Amino acid sequence: MHRFRFFHSLLTTHYSPLTMTFFPRTLLWRSVLLIALLLVIAHLAWLEIFRASEREPRARQVAQQITSAVNLTRAALITADPSKRLQLLQELSQEEGIQIYIGHPGERVAPLGDRPFLRLVEAEVKRQLGNQTQLATSRDGVRGAWVSFRIDEDDYWVFMPRSRLERADPLRWVGWGALVLALSLLGAYLIVARINRPLRELARAADEIGRGRTPPPVAESGPAEIRTLARAFNQMGTDLKRLDDERALLLAGVSHDLRTPLSRIRLGLEMMDDKGDSALKAGLVQDIGDIDAAINQFLDFARITEGETVVPDGDLNAIARELRDRYARGGKDVAARLAPLPPLALRPLAIQRLIANLVDNALRHGGGQIEVTTASEEGSAVLEVLDRGPGIPAGEVERMLQPFTRLDAARSGAGTGLGLAIVDRIARLHGGSVQLLTRDGGGLRARVELPLGVGKK
Repeated sequence: MHRFRFFHSLLTTHYSPLTMTFFPRTLLWRSVLLIALLLVIAHLAWLEIFRASEREPRARQVAQQITSAVNLTRAALITADPSKRLQLLQELSQEEGIQIYIGHPGERVAPLGDRPFLRLVEAEVKRQLGNQTQLATSRDGVRGAWVSFRIDEDDYWVFMPRSRLERADPLRWVGWGALVLALSLLGAYLIVARINRPLRELARAADEIGRGRTPPPVAESGPAEIRTLARAFNQMGTDLKRLDDERALLLAGVSHDLRTPLSRIRLGLEMMDDKGDSALKAGLVQDIGDIDAAINQFLDFARITEGETVVPDGDLNAIARELRDRYARGGKDVAARLAPLPPLALRPLAIQRLIANLVDNALRHGGGQIEVTTASEEGSAVLEVLDRGPGIPAGEVERMLQPFTRLDAARSGAGTGLGLAIVDRIARLHGGSVQLLTRDGGGLRARVELPLGVGKK
């Protein structure tokens, strides 16, 4: 049983809301997120390396284009036939986008920025054309690529499209990088999902065992570690099923063997005349009744998961009313406050046993009127049995739901210690839970929560 608790806690671990807020809950999305972060970091690093490696060659290429344009323009102005000079400048403007302007005093020039790429271009242009060369991104409010040169004592400006100073289609590289990143993330998701699929099956099977059911063996596939885990889990499930079957068989056999002599003793007592000690006879009859009740609890505990089929439209309130009326016919004061509930997927006999165990426990150990209530809260049907007894200390609640456990101080007396354990097993069989809480004003509030909706058969 310790092995199952370890597997169940490993495969169905829950995290605090704070953890869930900042980090995914499932192994699949945690792995995908970590791989995505690594890929994004690697992608950004690759882009930075690419920018650094291509910056200087690209700067030299742009500088060479600017230098060629300036030299061509200067040569045209110096050597061309004056009658054809205007035509040549017009062709440069139309075909190359290069325009020539004469410099003048007081012109407003915006220098290049501090980008490393532009600084490299400026240094290379000045190296080829001379340190007196100026480069600007704006002249007299006109934005573009401006480069100055001198002919004799006159200053001229060559104007070119600003694209000459920009990198060629930088978004193309970003787009390709984004595509590679998306494909990598898709591949990572498929790989992790393939690993995660058997883990989901293990978690589902662990949850089935935790609810008292016997799931089919999980597939022993996937990586070697997953196959080993699945094989160990299947073996554990087989061992638990065998132990549970052996325990049920043992309890059923012992109970059957005890009932035969008890029936004979009861028959013998009934045939005795009244001349004997009537108090002794009454005590023996009570002892036999207690033993018979204990045997019934043994059988109930052994057979909880057997036989009964789930009824998809069960009526919890009807079961509670029927039990209330039965106790009333026996002269026991049990009140009921039942709120409207939707149909529930129930095993009616098992739920009847659950409520009866809680009421019997309250009648045996509680004080004042026993009350059964139902309500619908946040997707669950809630059933509570209230008494005014001494209650159960908070530190003992978990232990009291274990089989063969009794609280000697507050709730001692006859019994097997199986009543609350049976309640807990039936609740878990329906996907629900049991809480033993302190009642306002004193007493115990046994609370059972069952999920709304159709359960598994």
